Amino acid sequence: MFRFAASRIAMAIPTLLIVAVSVFVLIRLIPGDPAQLLLGDLATPASLAELRERLGLDRSVPAQFGIWFGHVLQGDLGTSINTGQDVLSLVTDRFLISGRIVLVAVALAAMVAVPAGMIAAWKQNRSPDLLLVGAATMLVSIPTFWLGLLLLLLFGLKLGWLPVVGYVGISEDWKNGLLYLVLPILTLFLHEIGVLMRMARASTLEVLRLDYITHARAKGLSERAVLMRHAFRNAFGPTWTLIGLVLGNLLGGIAVVETVFTIPGLGRLLVDAIFARDYPVIQGCLLFVAVIYVVVNLVIDLCYPFFDPRVAVE
Repeated sequence: MFRFAASRIAMAIPTLLIVAVSVFVLIRLIPGDPAQLLLGDLATPASLAELRERLGLDRSVPAQFGIWFGHVLQGDLGTSINTGQDVLSLVTDRFLISGRIVLVAVALAAMVAVPAGMIAAWKQNRSPDLLLVGAATMLVSIPTFWLGLLLLLLFGLKLGWLPVVGYVGISEDWKNGLLYLVLPILTLFLHEIGVLMRMARASTLEVLRLDYITHARAKGLSERAVLMRHAFRNAFGPTWTLIGLVLGNLLGGIAVVETVFTIPGLGRLLVDAIFARDYPVIQGCLLFVAVIYVVVNLVIDLCYPFFDPRVAVE
């Protein structure tokens, strides 16, 4: 197990380095002078030159990358141009909000979608299968922003059960804080059910056609035993991979849902920073999201031997 984990971690290190280089280069390709943006209209040639020297902008691009990457390794992502806040603390605070929404939504979706997908595969081309596949296709086809607006209209405006605008932190008031998270979680939950259910169904159908499943049925095992003891672990591998991809994608692409529900999460921070041309925050958000994506997929790889018996661990 140690060698398996070490090999996966060793593969993740070059990926993180490539991510850091990519983020640095992309930010440098954005037109505009960061020093001019920091100083504003009152900038003078002398103050611009002094600030460029202090920020290292007067050096070569490789030298700038070395300075920036050295600060990143020390946990220093810079300071926000607009607010003057430390970028790392700002990003982590917003990530905690987005992380709660995404993790809860994906966990609930997986708990519902995986059994539903297996049932659909077991009842292939019969009424339960057609009903579940139809529901999954419909949920996948609805854009998340439109689904969120429909939920706001129903539960917020029509029924008045849940708040429509604003946000209250759980640390401030946990009861109201949970109410503000219900609709964003429900939106992602409904959308990801369709994605995961389709994958679980396809994986289970592939496994149910294998010879060892026929052998298990020939021994007289019940269908429940065949599904749970023989089909589930082998069929869950591709779905487990998709869960990791979904987690990474949602953590980086939750901006639409956060905008609909006015949630001050990581995605909305990135969008606001782009509009404000706050380069340190943009760079910090992109790097943080990319690192989280790599780490999530690393954890998925390390957990594979526990779910898929076909993965050999040395």
